[in-house]
Amino acid sequence: MALSPDQITRFLKSVHPYDALPVEELADIAARIEAREIAKGTVIYHRGTRLPGLFIIYEGQVEITDENGAVVSHLGLRNSFGERGLMRDGRAVTTATADAPSVLLIIPSDLFSDLLKRHVVVAKFFNRARPARPEQQSLATTRVETLMARKPATCTPETSVQDAACLMRDRGISSVCITQRGALRGIATVRDLSGKVVAGALPPTTPVSQIMTPDPLTLSPGDIGSDVLHAMLERGIGHIPITEGGRLVGIVTQTDLTRFQAVSSAELVGRIAQAGSATEMAAVTAEIPNLLVQLVAAGNRHEIVTRLITDIADAATRRLLALAERDLGPAPVPYLWLACGSQGRQEQTGVSDQDNCLMLDDSVTDADLPYFEALAKFVSDGLDSCGYFHCPGDMMATNPRWRQPVRVWRDYFNGWIAKPNPEAQMLASVMFDLRPIGGRFELFSDLQAETLRAARANSIFVAHMISNSLKHTPPLGLLRGIATIRSGEHRNTLDLKHNGVVPVVDLGRIYSLQGELTGVNTRARLKAAEAAGVLSPSGARDLLDAYDLIAETRLNHQVKQIRNGDKPDNYLAPSELSDFERSHLRDAFVVVKTMQSAVGHGKGMLG
Repeated sequence: MALSPDQITRFLKSVHPYDALPVEELADIAARIEAREIAKGTVIYHRGTRLPGLFIIYEGQVEITDENGAVVSHLGLRNSFGERGLMRDGRAVTTATADAPSVLLIIPSDLFSDLLKRHVVVAKFFNRARPARPEQQSLATTRVETLMARKPATCTPETSVQDAACLMRDRGISSVCITQRGALRGIATVRDLSGKVVAGALPPTTPVSQIMTPDPLTLSPGDIGSDVLHAMLERGIGHIPITEGGRLVGIVTQTDLTRFQAVSSAELVGRIAQAGSATEMAAVTAEIPNLLVQLVAAGNRHEIVTRLITDIADAATRRLLALAERDLGPAPVPYLWLACGSQGRQEQTGVSDQDNCLMLDDSVTDADLPYFEALAKFVSDGLDSCGYFHCPGDMMATNPRWRQPVRVWRDYFNGWIAKPNPEAQMLASVMFDLRPIGGRFELFSDLQAETLRAARANSIFVAHMISNSLKHTPPLGLLRGIATIRSGEHRNTLDLKHNGVVPVVDLGRIYSLQGELTGVNTRARLKAAEAAGVLSPSGARDLLDAYDLIAETRLNHQVKQIRNGDKPDNYLAPSELSDFERSHLRDAFVVVKTMQSAVGHGKGMLG
């Protein structure tokens, strides 16, 4: 499988810890990575052989066995392996075999070693010797000296803007500090070059002193991260030089803050992976609200925030599966744990229950079923103790209906498609968001492809699914107003989940069905629908913008509640928004309603 550097770069952006590295460096890493196709059953390396580098699973599944042939783990998408040997003497300490046709990315050994040395986030991610419970990191408790990049790029006031631009280009940075006899005189950024030099048609020989920001705001190494963030937000700047005794010692950028937040999420994942019980995991997941606040405050986009939050739920689920097998013994037959709902779509926020199911290999017998009943209860109860509450609709693997062999699941989907009654529509909507979390991923891949083909081919089923998707409508009133809930506990508020995010989620699912698209994340579905011609470029652009605004309004509302010490929810009073914010939110709802209308009239591509 030939992968371009751009494809590899995009993939690395979704994988810890590479998502915390500068974009420019990711491109350099991607250019040195080898993509290798591996057939099912192929031994990737034997224990004791020299490793060519670190392996990352791009597609497929890999089984890791120890020196006695015992299975250590089954690894899937985005998992790494081989790092233990690389960090010792370069020789494999396990044997790796492809459990399914796979595509692996290989980071060369020398590059992996270099990343470990140069990036704290990479070293922390792969260092198995870190403390069992590292201190919680937050901008409110982290000193600037921890965040800042040392030895910032500098030039003199007489340096030409062309030379300053070349310096930034060559070092892959977005600013340069101007110094004179050791004292900081100013700072020039890429924005200054574009807005003052290019837009102002200044000659390339212009001294950088003419376009720099003189005497910029500075902080000291002893200040805290919150000081940096607040100053950036208040002044609308993205770079703050750090000085000590009048001497320039570093610089902090928005990228540094974002990287710090990613490290924090990785720390939670790492602690969960080492937890010995659900109780230990609950102490980690209790920190998610603070992490949510940090991620949003750092200016991360909603899809990044929800992805990082969901990664923690995924890690907790996989750890609970491992702990269940530790207590119950190995599974009698292969199985696959899948998530649906917001976890399935990788869209979890500060409010999440659990929606999951189990697919069992068709070789399962009645005698095996008590094992999986116990496994489902262990994991589901563990998730509940971690704050992922039991689903009110009992859409969980603890329900025997959602703990079945693959052949039964195939019958479920075929039945829902053949007879799309209201219950079938509801269940199909939920199950089309399934995403494998732990176990044998191949149990689902063929079933997913078959189901999408069958569903798309049944025009009656598609029509029913479209009708079902239109039951959640944006809260629009008359005369360009926003309609609030009229009665009950949440009177005079907007339900940003069921009347805001869910209508777009439903549209994404319909587009995915029409295009036989396998992704489940809503934003990814909309982009894939555009690429497949299911959704027009203009329709995709408008709907993505609308979705982003609604989703980020929801996140900001929850963060405000957390900061106030309240439990986050999805109910926002329009009075909390400015006139400007209400107007734009209303416009976003109009876009969603328009797209719903187009789908309802069979014009999904014309939006």
